This record gives sequence, C-alpha cells and structure tokens, in this order.
Amino acid sequence: GGGGGVPARKARAAYRECVSSGVVDDMTEPFPITSSGTEWRGVSDRMRGGESNGVVRRVLDLAGRTANLLTGRVVPVKGSDPDQAFIQMVTDLMLDPAADSVDASGYDGVEVDVLSRDMDSFNIHARTPGTFQQASYRYTHPLDAERDDEWQTVRVPWTSFMGCADGKRQDECEMMDPLDPSELRRIGFVAIGKEEDVYLAVAGVRFYSVI
Repeated sequence: GGGGGVPARKARAAYRECVSSGVVDDMTEPFPITSSGTEWRGVSDRMRGGESNGVVRRVLDLAGRTANLLTGRVVPVKGSDPDQAFIQMVTDLMLDPAADSVDASGYDGVEVDVLSRDMDSFNIHARTPGTFQQASYRYTHPLDAERDDEWQTVRVPWTSFMGCADGKRQDECEMMDPLDPSELRRIGFVAIGKEEDVYLAVAGVRFYSVI
C-alpha cells in the first residue's frame, strides 16, 4: 500500500454482494470499505445549506466490537422544516458499479447492531432507484437511555419502512408506494429532525429471513 492512508481495495470478485451473503458489513474490511465491497461515507445537511456537522470513523474496540461511529451535532435551521437537518452514515449496496440496485426481496428485512449515547431515537433510511431527490424510505427506532453504551440488535421488516420526502406532510408521505426490496440502492443510519449531539455506532448490518 502506498501513502495517503487509503486502504487497498481487493478485486471485485473477492467480495460477495450483500444479497448473496446476506451481509452488508461485518466490519472485517478496512474502513471505509464494507465486507460486501461497497463504501461507507458521511453525509449531512450541509450539502444543501444546513448547519449540522458530523464525522464517521472506525473504532476498533467499542464495548468489545469493531464499529463505525457517527458523531456530531444536528442543528435545525430556524424557520425551516426540522426534518431537513440530519447527519448520517450511508453506503450503496451494489457491488457491480453498472447496477442501480440489488434484489433483497429474498429477505424479510434488515438487522443492525447499534450502540448509542444520550439519543432518543435514530433512523434507518433506504433508497431505491426510483426514489426522487430528498426522499427516502424511513424507519425510526426509539432508544432507551438505560441501554446507553450497550450493543443491541434492531431488526426492521421491509414493511416498516415508510416513504417520505422532506417538506411533505405525513399524509402525503403515506401516498408514496411501499418500499420495494427487489430494488434497494442504499441504506443509511441517520440522526435527524431535532437539535442534538449524536453518538451512534454500527457494528454489523445484515439482511434477515424469518424461518
């Protein structure tokens, strides 16, 4: 490996796509590469004029697990929709750069190992090729302060994701088509919608099937 600190990426054939293995990331590859051959990145509302800020980094031992840690602060802009304020860690799901989605319809949902600190909730956002800009399929998971700094596994069926777009009322969001898991493009773990300090870690992302 040369300088610059960027990990060497293996040949594409060395990775198993997430829908083949059922694993999006088990944190065995050097950050930001996922174990399914895609890449994590951090995204915030600053790309469209917001004031939130955050960073995603790899922590090798966080309560005994290797994890991605999202830290920062969500800052809603006065007078604007608070749902436009966010920071997130996100990865595309396609190993083949020519593809625009993966077919995860053979699974029942997504499962994630999470650890948080001083947060009431976090969101999981999914996108499909047909999701228009600033829209996503969203699930909000409540967090229990008594379980701060403890790993917990959150399992979310595809049917729990609700389509929503920034600035849309809830009844308008409910008019969006349901999430189609046969066309999944991207998944992200998000702090959104209210002013707060963010400490959200992810140690594993998988698809699951109910036997």
